[in-house]
Amino acid sequence: MNINLGAPYEAAIKKIIDKGYAGNQTEVIRQALTAYERMLEEEEQMLVHKAVEQEMQEVRSGRAKTKSLDEIEKKYGL
Repeated sequence: MNINLGAPYEAAIKKIIDKGYAGNQTEVIRQALTAYERMLEEEEQMLVHKAVEQEMQEVRSGRAKTKSLDEIEKKYGL
């Protein structure tokens, strides 16, 4: 795969290599992608947590209709 990143990104990659954080361009890109993937996963987890908390607030406030386990079992014959 050939990628043209442009001068600013190539300079950043060079600086990272010069500082010894990576041995070559490929290593820099792999580390960056791994960090980006981790960031996305953390953001997804944060969004799920936020959505669950909002739903729980609805339940606690009584605005969301809930049913007991017994009610569900009776309804579906479990």
